Amino acid sequence: MNHSPNRSLHMSRRAFCGGLTAAGVLAGMPLSSAFAQSYPQRNFRVIIPTGQGGGAERLARAFDDAWSKLLKHQFEYTFHPGAAGQIGYELFVRQREADGYNLLFGNMGPEMIMYAVQKPNYRFPEDFIYFGRTDIDDSCIFVRNDSPYKDVKSIVEAAKKKPLNVAVSRIPHPASIGLLALGEATGSSYNLIPYGGGNPTYVAVMNGEADVGALPITGVLSLTSQFKVLGVFNKENIFAGITENAPTINSVFGSSIPDLYSSRAWAVHAKWADANPENFAMLEKTAEQAHASAEFRDAFVKTGAPVESLKFGSRQVCTEYANAMVELAKRYEPVLSAQR
Repeated sequence: MNHSPNRSLHMSRRAFCGGLTAAGVLAGMPLSSAFAQSYPQRNFRVIIPTGQGGGAERLARAFDDAWSKLLKHQFEYTFHPGAAGQIGYELFVRQREADGYNLLFGNMGPEMIMYAVQKPNYRFPEDFIYFGRTDIDDSCIFVRNDSPYKDVKSIVEAAKKKPLNVAVSRIPHPASIGLLALGEATGSSYNLIPYGGGNPTYVAVMNGEADVGALPITGVLSLTSQFKVLGVFNKENIFAGITENAPTINSVFGSSIPDLYSSRAWAVHAKWADANPENFAMLEKTAEQAHASAEFRDAFVKTGAPVESLKFGSRQVCTEYANAMVELAKRYEPVLSAQR
């Protein structure tokens, strides 16, 4: 049978044009749509802007035990403490590639206060965004169990006579703002001493270097054999049953100090998240699934922290909280700067 050259040519053109059309459609699609199913393809690199061995590392590793199974890839950590977290954030924003494989696990409260007060050379939320909040950790005042201070009233009365030394993890921190605000409200004075992390802060209170401590409450509750919580900077103490009904600060003094708590969350480069919405949505969704898993909650309990503090938060929730911390820092910037 003879084939018409024109028909063969016509078919070739149709096939060719069809190929061009398909290629054009693919080219017109966002890369995230065309290749969303191929992400992730390798392990994730995570910056923690505090020291190794602290609460952030313990929480991140407990979380990634569940998350890595969903993503089918592992997490590799590096630790970059210094300047209240600024060093780690600047490294993340300026030197880590915005490819969806570089993440940061940070403590939004103190690190956004640092951002507002120290005014580093990066911008939120233009350069990075938070997502996947893991917890809410109320700030508290605590002492060692054999302390002469038995309640927050005795602390304030003593601090009206002379400044008390208060161990904190860092100056730009919700717990630090709590002590400064308490001083303003009651006419008491506190000398905040930053120890660069939770563990050295506990040591300072235990060995008497500091009169009292101010930190997020869940870490203190993991050490109740050594410390006692005397007051909480929130509208209610959700751990009243395991803190001997420690009161809220405002209920004791009639003050109006805002709720002060820390929240840890994951962060990713904003331009990657905005350019790859499907991939980011998958990352956030799997983070939520990991947070709800029994595996994560069991691992979290093993850290000694109470499971009641676990509360997941989306990108929107994290952004609202981060912006609120910036506004809070601006409100107390004069006293924060005076303590630096």
